[in-house]
Amino acid sequence: MHRCKIAVAGTHSTGKSTFIANLHRELRDREVSAECVHPSARRAMELGFPILSEHTFESTAWMMAKTIQLEMCAALRSNIVLMDRPVPDALGYLLGALRHTGRVIEEERLSRLDAICASWIQEYHLIIVTELDPSMPIAPGRDADCGFRVAVGNAISEVVSRMTSKHLVLRRGEEESALAAAIETVELRVSGS
Repeated sequence: MHRCKIAVAGTHSTGKSTFIANLHRELRDREVSAECVHPSARRAMELGFPILSEHTFESTAWMMAKTIQLEMCAALRSNIVLMDRPVPDALGYLLGALRHTGRVIEEERLSRLDAICASWIQEYHLIIVTELDPSMPIAPGRDADCGFRVAVGNAISEVVSRMTSKHLVLRRGEEESALAAAIETVELRVSGS
């Protein structure tokens, strides 16, 4: 069986986790085993890294490394890995934070993060980018700054669009077609096509 990684990227409270859960259930119904991965910024915060609108080079590099680590561990257990918050999310959150707060970091350091993301994004067989619907409420405990949420959504979309053609945009109400595309990608990889 060939490996397959499906990633769902996007700003907070756009339905990523719900989509991953639905995809996981659909695959299970088809008797396809998959491992779900959801890296959390909470651990970064516990370690003392700034997160959300205060993201830095260091916190972003840590999130990228942690995400890659979790993906690789999941791949030991399953040939199908479903990623909620893949590596491009970490870069998108940094870019959104910088734009939203007016901060800058050294271009050389930003280029290194960009290179990590550009290289790793090739590991994903399909990236589904959730489109922000401003009418969707922000989940409790999430950053409630709408401007930051929009800046992150735009940055993640830009990163993914710039780095890979293997993506699609998930708009509210189009979940069924995105699920079908993800399942088709998994089935093609599983069959070796």
